[in-house]
Order: sequence, then structure tokens, then C-alpha cells
Amino acid sequence: MQAPTSAQSRFSLSAFLSLGFRPLYICGAAWALISIAIWIFTPHLLTGRLSGVWWHAHEMLWGFVATIAVGFLTTASATWTGTNPLKGTALGVLALCWLVARLAFLMPGQAAFVLGVVGDTLFYLIAAVALWRVIFKARNKRNYILPWAVLVLGLSNLLFLLAVAQGQALLLIEVLRVGILCMVFITLLIARRVIPFFATRAIAGLDIPAHERAGQVQLVACVVAILAVVLQQDYVLAMGAAVAGGIALYQLVQWKPLEVVRVPLLWVLYLAWFFLGIGLLLAACYFVGWRPFLLARQAVYMHVIAMGGFSIMIIGMITRTALGHTGRPLKQTA
Repeated sequence: MQAPTSAQSRFSLSAFLSLGFRPLYICGAAWALISIAIWIFTPHLLTGRLSGVWWHAHEMLWGFVATIAVGFLTTASATWTGTNPLKGTALGVLALCWLVARLAFLMPGQAAFVLGVVGDTLFYLIAAVALWRVIFKARNKRNYILPWAVLVLGLSNLLFLLAVAQGQALLLIEVLRVGILCMVFITLLIARRVIPFFATRAIAGLDIPAHERAGQVQLVACVVAILAVVLQQDYVLAMGAAVAGGIALYQLVQWKPLEVVRVPLLWVLYLAWFFLGIGLLLAACYFVGWRPFLLARQAVYMHVIAMGGFSIMIIGMITRTALGHTGRPLKQTA
């Protein structure tokens, strides 16, 4: 094996802050490991205003999953529009806002909590404005929805933190549902486009449908589910989740999963899509009132969506984008 040259081994801050995926993938993935370790082994250290299960839920969704999503979108939008939305000092400020929030929520006291709220809010606001600037300037119409989706994701984060400050447990649950569904919307929008594209490029002769119309119905169903949470209409929420999840499983079958089992960079995305669809169907069961055995716990469908859908999708996507955007071949290593 060839030893790395001094140029390859030397750290470059300018290169590190050249694209969003570099700091945000590292920060998000590292935080997933650290925060899980804290939650399992040292939960007694969570002495801040944001503590206990609410700290765990917040940090997994907005501190980890959504951070990786922002890293992907700020990287991919540079390709879509020809303009890098965040780099250099601006990207460094974004990463710093994220880091300040993570550390602040671990500290006791009102001042630390407020600092965390400000850091998190700025993180999502800066990301949304940066995406809006390049996407609308380039008239990249098919992605006009993305800056607004990031903005709504950030708004749900802010509402969650305000509910923590006011001690409103019921509102916390509702806002968490909105946040998860916002992240589902972003995942459905992006992954439904890229999975067929990646598969047809990786396997010669493989022709699979993109399901544009079905994807649009899927997104509308997800929006209906989000509105149903706000309006507290459980049956409508169940219907939206069932339609989105059912379409996801139908798409999966149409994408010829048996053709990709020998390509780990593809089947990991298929596996994540499967769990996302199953998680949405389990959510539909929960909100329609069918809750046998483990389904009686709301955490079941949330963890299937979050761990099976989001987390596995993240493993596949950060691997692909990190390899592709650093000029490396899209091939797994031993």
C-alpha cells in the first residue's frame, strides 16, 4: 500500500471549509456516536434545561439527522446550481453555530440554554438563506421547495425548544412529530430521485422507473400528515402516513431490489427506503388506533423511521457523496 504523501496528510482549513459535507458530515456523524454514548452510559450528566428523553430526541433528530441533511443539501446544491452556497468563513460560522448549540445544551443554567437556542436557530436560518440564494438565483425550480423545507425544519426545532422552556410536555410530542415528518419529506424528495439514478448508473442495462407522479403524491401525503399533526387530526395523519409509506414500498419493488444485492453502496439505500416505508405504515397503525404489543409505544414507529430509515440512509449517502466529491471511485473498500 502506498504511503500518503505530505500533501495528502497535511490538514488544510480552506479545503475543509470548501464544501458543506466536510465539516457537517464529520460533526453530525461524530455527534451521533457521542450523544448515544452519553444517553446510554452517563445520562446523569444531562443537567441542562434540555435533559432526559427530550435531550435525546432533540439531539438525534435536529442535532444529528438534520445536520447531515443540511450538509448534503449545501453540497448537492453547488452541483445543481453551479454556485457553492456556503464555503470558507460562512461555512465555518455555520459549523460553529452547530457546535455552540451542542455544547450549550449539555450545560446547566438558563443562559446556556438560551445560547443553545440561538446557536441552533442561526444554524438552520443560515442554511435556509444560503440554499434560497443559490437555488432561486439559478432558477432551479425543481428544488425551490428545499430552502423552505429546511426553514420549516428549523422552525420546528425552535418550537420544540420553546416548549422545553415552558415545560409543555404535550406540545413537545406534537412538535417532535412535525420535525420527524419534515425530515421524512426531505428524505422522500431527495432519495426518491437519487436512488433510481444511482442504480441505473451503477448497473449496466438496469432500467428502473423514477416514479415522478407517485413521488409527487407521496410528498403531498406527507404534507397532509404534517398539517394533520398541527390540526390534531389523528385519522388524517394516519391516512397521509399510510399513503406515503405504501407508495415507498411499491417504489422499492419497482426499483428491482434483487439486481442490487451485490452492490453495497446501492442496497444500503434500498434497505433504508424499506424501513422508511415500514415506519410510516407503523405510524399509520398507531394513529388509527391499532396498537398491539410493541406498537402501543409511540417510540416504536419513531425509531423505525429514525434508525432504520434516516440513519441507514445517512450511512449510504455520506459514503457516496464523500467519495464522489473527493474524486474517489464509487466503490466500497474492505
